[in-house]
Amino acid sequence: MQTIVMTAVGDPEVLQVRDLPDPHPGTGEILVQATAIPVLYPEIALRTGIFPMAADLPAVFGFQAAGAVIEIGARVDPALLGAHVVAATAGSGAYAEKVCVQAEFATVIPAGLSVDAAAAVLMGGSVAIALLRRAALTGTETVLIQAAAAGVGGYLTQLAGEFGAKRVIATAGGAKAERARALGAHEVIDHRDPNWTQHLRDTLGDNTIDVVFESIGGPAAADLLDLMTPLEGRMLGYGTLSGLPAAITAADLFARGLTYTACAGPAWLGTVAAARAEVLRRAADGTIEPLIDRVLPLDQAAQAHRLVEDRRTVGTIILRPNPTAA
Repeated sequence: MQTIVMTAVGDPEVLQVRDLPDPHPGTGEILVQATAIPVLYPEIALRTGIFPMAADLPAVFGFQAAGAVIEIGARVDPALLGAHVVAATAGSGAYAEKVCVQAEFATVIPAGLSVDAAAAVLMGGSVAIALLRRAALTGTETVLIQAAAAGVGGYLTQLAGEFGAKRVIATAGGAKAERARALGAHEVIDHRDPNWTQHLRDTLGDNTIDVVFESIGGPAAADLLDLMTPLEGRMLGYGTLSGLPAAITAADLFARGLTYTACAGPAWLGTVAAARAEVLRRAADGTIEPLIDRVLPLDQAAQAHRLVEDRRTVGTIILRPNPTAA
């Protein structure tokens, strides 16, 4: 079968096409004939070495794949055979024609939702719902959503009003600003402008931000603290688009009466996983729009990573092991 193997930590070219034997499911496992493999931003961090690889290199790359269950192992519900699912790996193995995972890590795709749409929406939408629940909005808050035109930010922007945001301020680069507005942002700040936090201050006027959904990290996160609501302000950190965690100390928060929640770690991932079925139901009934940028053949995985890394996408790139597959 065709696979994409990560040969070393580095640039996209470390993702190479390899033919490997077909896997077969063991006890508690299923085998998925993959037709839609999402390129996910955390995979960029994995490939570049920001996150450690779960398997020794070289190894088949990838977090998730969607398609039909074609084989099941012992102690697996026979009803799964033939079902269309989105399957999550333990950190590697998804960039392949056939993907073997634990059955408990597969989410059945509802009727009426395409495999491509399910693959695109599952991770970003699940993280967004988990973040919004953690934020515990009440209907009065002003929220700031970073990188709001795609990925987790795009789903946060779609859902924030439903979950209780009164005013949604978004950041997006250049032409992506209109996309963020279309998804539900009331105002959009261009985060490529080095003075964007001052523009945000001007936009707020005498008001403050109650909740920041922080995905950039680095020193920029601390620049937002003086724009947040004293005592009530809370920042939820869930990403490191800058390549570094948010440079915020306990002293920074103590002086302003703010809270910072790191949305990461095993317990957090469990919260995200618990939202998967809901996200697919929402996509099927039209209450959340799956954001798909384009579909590329699996052998163009390196190019897909380059596009994501250069931030030239407005949704998830889907890799197709067989470009002619339905």
